[in-house]
Amino acid sequence: MPKVTSKLQLTVPKVIAERFGIRPGDELQWIAVGEAIRVILAGKGKRGQKTRTVKERLELFDQATQRLRQRQARMGKAPRSADRGWKREDLYGRDLSD
Repeated sequence: MPKVTSKLQLTVPKVIAERFGIRPGDELQWIAVGEAIRVILAGKGKRGQKTRTVKERLELFDQATQRLRQRQARMGKAPRSADRGWKREDLYGRDLSD
């Protein structure tokens, strides 16, 4: 687990850097989302990666939520209450105009 240094810097774990194609010199965006922070590779669309529409991202989010619920059901875990965890609106806002 990386720790913040006295200069307020931190190291991106190698596994994460490899998975998301983060290289030395890349810029990262830090976005406050409620009580959490999202880190996004700035300009990732410039590298030829497909930029998804809001509708596509919401569909992926719904698919992931469904997989989570299925996993929890198989393991006999009760689903989380509605007031916990990420909500679609927290991640992508309410504007579905894309």
